[in-house]
Amino acid sequence: MTGITDPIASLLGAWSVGLNLYSIILRLAASLLFSAILGWERSSKRHSAGFRTFIVVTLAGTLVMMLDIYINTLFGSNWFLLSAAAIISTARIATRTLFFSSRNQIMGLTTSVALWASCIIGLALGAGFYTITAVGFLMLLFCLSYLPVLEFYLKNRSNHFEIHLELKNSLNLQNFVTTIRKLGLRIDAIEMNPAYANSGLSVYSIAISISSAELKKYKTHTEIIEALQTLDYVYHIEEI
Repeated sequence: MTGITDPIASLLGAWSVGLNLYSIILRLAASLLFSAILGWERSSKRHSAGFRTFIVVTLAGTLVMMLDIYINTLFGSNWFLLSAAAIISTARIATRTLFFSSRNQIMGLTTSVALWASCIIGLALGAGFYTITAVGFLMLLFCLSYLPVLEFYLKNRSNHFEIHLELKNSLNLQNFVTTIRKLGLRIDAIEMNPAYANSGLSVYSIAISISSAELKKYKTHTEIIEALQTLDYVYHIEEI
């Protein structure tokens, strides 16, 4: 850490910079705390990777970084092979949290990326970058907890959206398309959903663009979908 001053390390003292019993315990304890909070945030929203997964991944990142530092110090090398392997392995594991829902949506993408980011947080903490780790943790927690509200608002006001549509009969699709066009909406793509083949319903994923200037100015996706839900032949409709 030559030439780098970590504010938190400066407050703690010189013992926190190097690898010793007390600094190792501190880094592992901080890793456990940060990852537990991130894992709780994910598990509280019923995501595939939750409390224990985030703890294990972040602790592993902290441990391998400290091992890399110890090995490099011992042999006078400058290779962080274990840390690189940890990032690659976490990325591969994270992709396994991705899955397609019955509505042809890719699910778990945010959790997958957050899991990879938590490994990097563990690596930074293992290297003794306490301030960077703390700031990175807070920013990641903010992104996971609070940005979805902003994302929903922006998404709800955009000119393009996709719906999951369940019709009582396939013959009603033409009526629905006609109604959509009369409202000032444009259908970009229609795809029948095979997951509901034996349900007795005709189910579609439909990409829609708002072409009416009035709708663009005054209506949100929620209001448009609520209006379409009142059609007699629509069994269920929602944005995806």
